[in-house]
Amino acid sequence: MPKPIVAIVGRPNVGKSTIFNKLTGQRLAIVEDTPGVTRDRIFCDCEWNGHQFLLVDTGGIEPNIDDGLLMHMRRQAQIAIDSADCVVMVTELTAGVTPQDIDIAGMLMRSGKPVVLAVNKCDSVGEPPLELYDFYSLGIGEIIPVSGVHGHGTGDLLDAVLAHLDFSNEEPEDADRIPVAVIGRPNVGKSSLVNRILGEDRMIVANEAGTTRDAIDTAVDNKYGKFIFTDTAGLRKKGKVENGIERYSVLRSLAAVERSRVCVIMIDATEGFTEQDSKVAGYAHEQGKACVIAVNKWDIVDKDTYTMDTMRKQLAEDFSFMSYAPIVFISAKTGQRLDKLFETIRFVDEQNGTRIPTGALNEMLARATARVQPPSDKGKRLKLFYITQSSTRPPTFVSFVNQKALFHFSYQRYIENQIRETFGLTGTPIRMLVREHGDGTTR
Repeated sequence: MPKPIVAIVGRPNVGKSTIFNKLTGQRLAIVEDTPGVTRDRIFCDCEWNGHQFLLVDTGGIEPNIDDGLLMHMRRQAQIAIDSADCVVMVTELTAGVTPQDIDIAGMLMRSGKPVVLAVNKCDSVGEPPLELYDFYSLGIGEIIPVSGVHGHGTGDLLDAVLAHLDFSNEEPEDADRIPVAVIGRPNVGKSSLVNRILGEDRMIVANEAGTTRDAIDTAVDNKYGKFIFTDTAGLRKKGKVENGIERYSVLRSLAAVERSRVCVIMIDATEGFTEQDSKVAGYAHEQGKACVIAVNKWDIVDKDTYTMDTMRKQLAEDFSFMSYAPIVFISAKTGQRLDKLFETIRFVDEQNGTRIPTGALNEMLARATARVQPPSDKGKRLKLFYITQSSTRPPTFVSFVNQKALFHFSYQRYIENQIRETFGLTGTPIRMLVREHGDGTTR
């Protein structure tokens, strides 16, 4: 049975994300004293008294404004309410009951969902302040004073929420999922891809760079396996990152790469390769992640018989530093070749976790050194005694040699290429460590 869903809603800047972070014990939602920071729905597992449920943070609701992103944010919050088993409405003690709070309370009562009212910024301990009782006028009934900053009252809030949830058919969650980070420059279609995969408008999509701010995890189950897709904020050059919120967004994106196993690097087919694409891909490469290059918006490219081959060759040259990464041409808008994308993600993840027996590696090494003799310097020739794999994700190999200085970069690259030629390792970087025989140091 799926986990129960609890949505946190309220008007902008009442502390929803602060409470979300406090309840989950993680700094997943960006917190800034600016209305409208959270735009998309953010999901995270939450546990209380031995029960798990899915907690959803939403953007602030402006009930009577139909303008641009605010309308998108209200729609996202409405989707969260519709799918929730219980709703936590957050209000602010110091502001009192506002007309927006009254409108939101009416919307929640019309939804028919059980609602718990959390009055935030009750930071002092002891008897509840008298202003708290003004919130009974909203007609919701159950009121919990909380402090998102200090954590006061969050236990009572969770107790009240659990009273509305059904855990009678609770089953252990399958943790064997492939974490996939969707990364790229702003406005290349990352959120559109995740929405297409989910079959719903989970992420806000707008023709405005920087619409996505949080790195948002979403579980996906299909015939290709079990995945967790993370939609990330677009990564721009440092000089173009304008404010604190965007800096936090970039940090969330980089953190999403670090906790992923596969990175889908999205390229805009209408613009082609840019310098920033190489920087985004370079970060995934440095982190040792399995990578897939997804060329999006392929449906709107003028094509002939040779267009795909031409672009594939050009991208292979542009991404020469990660020539191992397969290239998939997709359309997030139409769903074109998404099945191929899933197959490729699954395949490169398996390659990233490959372990090769030492015996097979040394048979390959013997053939490679017989084919191309190791280099020498001043009469001293490099000797490779043996090679072994020390770890996976990424596959990491240790070569034992007589002198590290003789193992030139070009010959290391040759050995790496021989490993790929023999064992595949498509879609994953590999690492090569060098040790002198009997020496514990590496480089």
